[in-house]
Amino acid sequence: MRFDVVSLFPEMVMNAAGYGVTGKAIENGLVDLAVWNPRDFTHDRHKTVDDRPYGGGPGMVMKYQPLLDVVDAAKLHAHSVRRRVICLSPQGKLISQQLLQEASTSEQLILIAGRYEGIDERFIAEVCDEEWSLGDYVISGGELAALIVVDAVTRLIPGVLGDEESAKQDSHYDGLLDCPHYTRPEQSDLGNVPGVLMGGNHAAIKHWRMKQSLGRTWLRRPDLLEKIQLTAEQQALLSEFKTEVDKLGCGNE
Repeated sequence: MRFDVVSLFPEMVMNAAGYGVTGKAIENGLVDLAVWNPRDFTHDRHKTVDDRPYGGGPGMVMKYQPLLDVVDAAKLHAHSVRRRVICLSPQGKLISQQLLQEASTSEQLILIAGRYEGIDERFIAEVCDEEWSLGDYVISGGELAALIVVDAVTRLIPGVLGDEESAKQDSHYDGLLDCPHYTRPEQSDLGNVPGVLMGGNHAAIKHWRMKQSLGRTWLRRPDLLEKIQLTAEQQALLSEFKTEVDKLGCGNE
């Protein structure tokens, strides 16, 4: 997998990407990351990448020419067939785990981190395959969004995580939130580790974790349950969880 991030602040992206899972994946050659500065593709001595918006209004708009040239250059550095050009924008589709899983099958992701008031719409319409958004809010630039995409997709690439099952147990991987996790000590002033996790019965542990995952999703994100088809076993486990919660008097209002 190759990531090409287009940013006016390349050091911001490269420095942050050097840590943790992403940094190790780059070091081990499992992913490639390049950051391109549109200022290097301008044709005037001032290296101008923005201009006033037609029609008036506040702010400046990123010019399409430097961005177009940057994307063309990035494509030449990867002989990719499965390539996607993504513009990070608050107007895009919400980033989801399913979207990231689909993206992880690509050979190259070119991520456009915009700045200022926005990007010339002609570039977005004619060059970008999609627009992606972190959520219904605005941040100062697309670099943080690009870093999130790089990190989240990198986790899904085979060989990146030490245990291949780790990513599959993450929240949202199968449409559900993750179950609770515990570590030592077994007992503390904050509470004790559930006994089922201490017994060594792997079938019972799997049963408990699935029930907790379903229950936590029902309590915190019931909207997610509307998007997936539960198996008969999952439906029975969720019913058990709801019964237990009702007995405690703390159900989902």
